[in-house]
Amino acid sequence: MEHIQTTNTLVRDTLTVFRRSMRLSVRNPAWVVIGLSQPVLYVLLFGPLLKPLASQLGTGNAYQLFVPGILVQLAMFGALFVGFGLIAEYRAGVIESQRVTPAPRLALLLGRVLRDVVVLVVQAIVLTLVAIPLGLRAPVLGVILTIIIVALLGFTFAAISYGLALTLKSEDAFAPLLNAFVIPALLLSGILLPMTLAPRWLQWVSDINPLKHVVDGVRAFFNGEYTSAAAWWGVGLTIAMAVLAAWFGARRFKKEAG
Repeated sequence: MEHIQTTNTLVRDTLTVFRRSMRLSVRNPAWVVIGLSQPVLYVLLFGPLLKPLASQLGTGNAYQLFVPGILVQLAMFGALFVGFGLIAEYRAGVIESQRVTPAPRLALLLGRVLRDVVVLVVQAIVLTLVAIPLGLRAPVLGVILTIIIVALLGFTFAAISYGLALTLKSEDAFAPLLNAFVIPALLLSGILLPMTLAPRWLQWVSDINPLKHVVDGVRAFFNGEYTSAAAWWGVGLTIAMAVLAAWFGARRFKKEAG
């Protein structure tokens, strides 16, 4: 009975934090638009350059290869930088005021992350719809599974971002740390071009990057390869990263707002 009551409290307080966070996003939608503009520009301006290279890339449809990677990039950039908002909240005393509330510390994280995931899913749907008139052809089930993976990635990166923000509490330290991670992760994941085009030594290095396997997985879904090892290897790594990120983020919130 006590366990059920605790769960109900967690769900209720998570939704309370989520509604507050969504109201802030609705009042200031500029960041949502800005976050979507970059991947849309990639699709509009970079995608056509890949059409003549489709056969060399091992596909008959360049967008079927390119769009899944851009969706993963959207999850990265759309969620990794949410910590800047939390630093501003910390400076404004919001986190300090939450210390006196009885809300579970996990709810303070989950409510914010849920908002980020909802925004990210909407952006991913819009991006996919933009790519269809340009030539994207992908099975509906593959697109749905990919958006689920994108949502899990958004959860992962948002939780990490919030945890790091509470650890550093400074934009001057937070921004360089993110850039130091984002650039190598982006280049070694095969988001823009498959790593099969890279030299052998660079392929070996990219194999260490879990995002490379996630990108391979969502590309398999876009090709309708639902039972392939690449697809479910990517799913497994995404779930594992989400669990670790939730643990890290919740630990930082508990320590800071305890």
